[in-house]
Amino acid sequence: MGDRWHIEVDRSVCIGSAQCVHHAPDDFSLDAARQSHPAAPDTDANEPILQAAESCPVEAILITLRDSGEAVFPPEE
Repeated sequence: MGDRWHIEVDRSVCIGSAQCVHHAPDDFSLDAARQSHPAAPDTDANEPILQAAESCPVEAILITLRDSGEAVFPPEE
């Protein structure tokens, strides 16, 4: 069984670029205020979600391992 991720979007940072929706349309949506929301905060690790986080121009998408809370993206320095 693979890793489980917890996905959060920092809406104070999100600028509504929709890059997350472009890369992972099943995993993100924009609300009426053009703020991103994860479809499921807890999900199986998958490449489209990681691509969405990496493509966000303001790094508003935070991914952590669900069990340990260890950062997946952005990586800790």
